[in-house]
Amino acid sequence: MGMFDNLKNLKGLKDKASELAAEHGETVGKGLDKAADIVDSKTGGKHSDKIDTGVEKAKGLIDGLGDKK
Repeated sequence: MGMFDNLKNLKGLKDKASELAAEHGETVGKGLDKAADIVDSKTGGKHSDKIDTGVEKAKGLIDGLGDKK
């Protein structure tokens, strides 16, 4: 198995991730929101702005993957 075989496997992984993001992006987004709420409550709201920024960036990546299908 050569170097280019590994690249083919990565492309397959990316395609699968794009497919899953398109199918389940909304569910993943809800999960991110729920996780963010838990982390925010555990930190006493001290890092709300950073948590919200991270969640929005993650949602943007998920949406971007889903759009590439």
